[in-house]
Amino acid sequence: MLNLPKLIGHRGVKNLAPENTLDSIELAHKLGLKWIEVDVKITKDKIPIVLHDDSLDRTTNFKGLTIDFLYEEIKKLDAGSFFYNHKTNIFIPTLENIFNFCSKQDMGINIELKPNQGFEIDNVKAIAKVVNKYKNFNNFYFSSFDLKSLNEMKKIFPDFHYGLLVDNFENAYSLEEYLKICENNKFFNFGLNKKLINSEIINKIKKNNLIITTYSENNIELIEANDLWKLGVTSIFIDDPSLFEL
Repeated sequence: MLNLPKLIGHRGVKNLAPENTLDSIELAHKLGLKWIEVDVKITKDKIPIVLHDDSLDRTTNFKGLTIDFLYEEIKKLDAGSFFYNHKTNIFIPTLENIFNFCSKQDMGINIELKPNQGFEIDNVKAIAKVVNKYKNFNNFYFSSFDLKSLNEMKKIFPDFHYGLLVDNFENAYSLEEYLKICENNKFFNFGLNKKLINSEIINKIKKNNLIITTYSENNIELIEANDLWKLGVTSIFIDDPSLFEL
């Protein structure tokens, strides 16, 4: 079982540096975080890159879907100007860039498999190729909102660690159904939106012997984090850990 820390850097430290960039990962390490979370999807030439959205619009100086461009084209884009409001040399990294840094620093990685609708299997296979290059580094786990992506990765790496992410109980399964999915697939982690958390839900999840992680659209402050840990949450995805003791 992986020993997850109380804080995991969300897309690096996305409130302090451009999300999902090496700058953000390096700053997370400098601040003392032991684990980071990144979002992974593929390019037209099946290179796994670290990016949250389906499109390049929000976090680069370009518009378009990631899957429509080669990585050679995407790497030339400015992935820092949206954050700093001026031109930068910050680029969208590959998953291999992240593995290379984190393996050298012994920094854990939560790899979120983005849905990549229609390209789920391609995405998983491309990520698996990168993982195979780092066979001596096992300080990571996969998570996703997309059950298909998790199941496809589990076919390749049946003994690795997996976590299911849930944003709400309205559009798909109930909590009980999600817990059954975790049990059937031997997932070790259940990650959920902070807005879903209460003592009843936490107790039900813990009875199923699952590690609980939580995230939020906004940074989780210290007082709230302490309440979440007291309830039984193991790890919080944090955007800005500045006020925490690391």
